[in-house]
Parts: sequence; structure tokens; C-alpha cells
Amino acid sequence: MAEVPQTDVSRPSALPTATLLQRGISQALVDQNSAEYLDTIEEEWNKKVDAEVETLVDGMVDLVSLASIGDKDKFRIAQESFQAQSRAEAMIRAANSLLSITHSMKLLLLLSDEAQIAHRRDAEVKVIQQEKESCKEQVSSLLDELLRRPSKSANKPMTGSST
Repeated sequence: MAEVPQTDVSRPSALPTATLLQRGISQALVDQNSAEYLDTIEEEWNKKVDAEVETLVDGMVDLVSLASIGDKDKFRIAQESFQAQSRAEAMIRAANSLLSITHSMKLLLLLSDEAQIAHRRDAEVKVIQQEKESCKEQVSSLLDELLRRPSKSANKPMTGSST
């Protein structure tokens, strides 16, 4: 019996008899469950973002180091100008790539199963409200115990047995 999928994520797979345009999909990728697959995809997105941010940071560091003022001949000035332009272009490509990643992530969020997300959020809110009510009841009972004990001992008549 086939395993019931846990999410609506489409995963590329090849038919066992297909021989045309095999893309090299590893069997490990096909055998993953949905949670592992989504974790792998998330890790890939994180690596892409980290690489682009690192490119931006390195480019800015290089631009600042190239901006030194001093005695320079025309060749050195031209060389640093070219380096600054190439670094700036690399930074622009990285920024455009980050914008593309952001756009893709927005689309993934918009096109995801919104009903499932809302259902999980509502279930979590319900659980938290139940926990909150339970805690309120516990605090109320403890407070009642604390406030009643001194008053009970103060209002109890002293009944002693005289023998």
C-alpha cells in the first residue's frame, strides 16, 4: 500500500520505465518523506540567500578598501576604477538575485495551502486559550486557598476540651 503524502508539495520523480530526458534524480530524493524534502528545500534557499549576502558584504568591503586616497598614478587609478566597477556589478547581480529569491518566496507563500496554515493557527490558538484558562483556574484556586486559610483560623472559635 502506498504511503499517504503529508503535504501538497510536488516532487520530481521519474517513472521506472522512462529513459528519455533523465535528469539524474537521485533515489534518495525520491525516497524522502515530505518533512525531509521540505527541510532540504529550505536549506537550499538558505544557502542561496547566504551566498548572495556574502557577495554583497565582500563587495562592500572591497569597495571601501579601493576607496583609499593617496599618491596614485593614472594606471593605478584606472585599475582601481575597473575593480570598483566590477565589484559594483557583482553586488547589483547579487541584489537582483536576492530580489528574485524574495519574489519566489512570496509566491510560494501566496500559493501555498492557506487553509491548512489557518487551520493549524486556529488549533494552536485554541490550545493556548485552553492552557490560559487552566492557568487562570489554578491561580484562582491557589489565591482562594491563601486568602481563606488566615481568615478561617482567625474566625474559628477556640474550642478546647476541658478535662
